[in-house]
Amino acid sequence: MSETTSLIPTVANKENRRKKLLIGLAGVVVLSAAGAASYWILYSSNFISTDNAYAAVEIAQVTPSVGGTISEVLVKDTQAVKKGDILVRIDQTDAKLALAQAEADLGRATRRVKGFVANDGSLKAQISARDADEKRAAAQFSSAEADFERAKIDLKRREALSASGSVSGDELTHAQNAFAATKANLEAARAAAAQAKANRSTALSTREANAVLIAGTTEATNPEVTFARARRDQTAVDLERTVVRAPVDGIVAKRQVQLGQRVQAGMPLLTVVPIHEMHVDANFKEVQLKKVQIGQTVKLHADIYGSSVTYHGTVDGFSGGSGSAFSAIPAQNATGNWIKVVQRLPVRIKLDPAELQSKPLKVGLSMSAEIDTRGKI
Repeated sequence: MSETTSLIPTVANKENRRKKLLIGLAGVVVLSAAGAASYWILYSSNFISTDNAYAAVEIAQVTPSVGGTISEVLVKDTQAVKKGDILVRIDQTDAKLALAQAEADLGRATRRVKGFVANDGSLKAQISARDADEKRAAAQFSSAEADFERAKIDLKRREALSASGSVSGDELTHAQNAFAATKANLEAARAAAAQAKANRSTALSTREANAVLIAGTTEATNPEVTFARARRDQTAVDLERTVVRAPVDGIVAKRQVQLGQRVQAGMPLLTVVPIHEMHVDANFKEVQLKKVQIGQTVKLHADIYGSSVTYHGTVDGFSGGSGSAFSAIPAQNATGNWIKVVQRLPVRIKLDPAELQSKPLKVGLSMSAEIDTRGKI
C-alpha cells in the first residue's frame, strides 16, 4: 500500500512536466510563427526576386553609308575596339573620281557667276550706247521730217506756178525728185529710230535677265555656286565614309564582311557590343510588380561568376508589354478553351559601370535579380 501511494506523485509529476513541455513547445512554435510572419510582413515582403533574367545591351550595327568593294578588313570577331577605330575600308577609286568631278563643277560654276557679274557692267554700257543711238536716230528723224516738209512745200509751189508757165518742166521735175528723196529719207529715219528704240529695249531686257541670276547674292552665295559646293562637300563626305569606323567602344561580333566583297549602303557588315553599357532584362511575374518603381535598388548575381560576385543596380524602366504580347505568334486568348497564365513583364535594370568594368558581362548571360521595393514609394 505504501509503495502504490508513493508511485502516484511520481506519475503526476511526469504528467505536469509533459504538459509544461508541450505548452513551452507550443509557445515556441507560436513565437516562431509570429516572428516569421513579422519578418515576412516587415522585411521579406519588400523584396521580389527572379532568376528569369538575362544580360542585354543596345548593340551597334555597323553598316556602310556608301557602296563599293571592300579593300581591307581590319578586325575579327571577339576583338576589342575603341570608338573611332577603323574597322573596314572600301575602295576609294570611284569616290575620288566623283570628288574630282565635283571640284571641277564648282570651279566652272564659280567662273560662270563671275561672268554674270562682269556681263552686268558690259550690259550697262550697252544700254548707255543704245540710249545714244536712240537719241541720234530721233534727231535724224526730226531732220528728215523737216527736209520732207520743205520739199513738200517747194513741190506745191512749183506745181502751182507750172500752170502759168512761170516754172520750167525741168525745175518741176527736180522738185518732184527732191520730194521723193526726202520722203524716202524720212521713212528710213523713222525705221532707224524704231530700230534704235528696239535695240535699247533688248539691251534692257538682257541686263534684267542677267541681273536675275545675281540679284541678292554674292559670288559665294549664288545658288549655282552653292549647289556645286554642296555636291563637292557631299562627295568629300562620301570619300570619308569609305573608311568605316567603330561607333562605340566594345567587342566585335557577327562579322559578315569579307575582303573583296561588293557591298551596298545600309548592308550589315558587323556589330559592336558595348559591354560597358550592359544592362539586365529581368522578367518578373505581373503579380510581383505592384510596388516596383523606377529608381529602386536591385542586387544581382550572374551564373558565370556565382553568388560570390554581387552586382548593384537600379530599376531603369518597364517594357511596354509582356513577353507573350511581343512574341512571333501572340497568344489568341479569345479563341478555344482559355486557361489563365500569369504573364511576365520585362523590367530593365541599370548596372553599376564600375562593377561592370571589374567583372564584365556578355549578352545573354543568365542572371538572378532581387528588387528592394522599400524605396521610391
